[in-house]
Amino acid sequence: MALLHKAQIVPGKLELLARWLPGQDWFTGPDGPEPERVAAARFDDPAGDVGIETLIVRAADGTLWHVPLTYRGAPLAGAEEWLIGTTEHSVLGTRWVYDATGDPVYRAVTAEAIRSGGHEAAEEVDHGGELVRREPSLHLRGSGTEPGDLTVVRVPAPASGAAATLTGSWNGGSAVLVVG
Repeated sequence: MALLHKAQIVPGKLELLARWLPGQDWFTGPDGPEPERVAAARFDDPAGDVGIETLIVRAADGTLWHVPLTYRGAPLAGAEEWLIGTTEHSVLGTRWVYDATGDPVYRAVTAEAIRSGGHEAAEEVDHGGELVRREPSLHLRGSGTEPGDLTVVRVPAPASGAAATLTGSWNGGSAVLVVG
């Protein structure tokens, strides 16, 4: 279960992405306004230390992008090249936000979801001590096959024919998000 907090986050995730995405060699979208959140889901970190979120966002030109993120309470040693930025979370304090492709926790959890046929975590939002279940807007499903090296598909694409995959479905779309 992913425990989420009703909180203020400054700067917001989409604001961070608006600054970070144009600098990525795989991003072909326009510079410009914040991307629009289309769908998102969480995975659980078995140790409970790392927030893991898979986002589908729409750029100003309409292109959909798959951007997995991890959130940490301290910097990840040796991962400076994957650091997107920091945010101030009104409940959790400073959070280091990473492109999850460089985070070993994301890679391990995603590989396990692919291997086991796993899916996204249930989401519960803490509203001042009361937990309220929230339905994820993105549903994830592993193929149930042994993955090799993981490749994150940045532009969500139809089924690839690969045996080991993580697929996502959301209102209006479905695609392969990770090939293993």
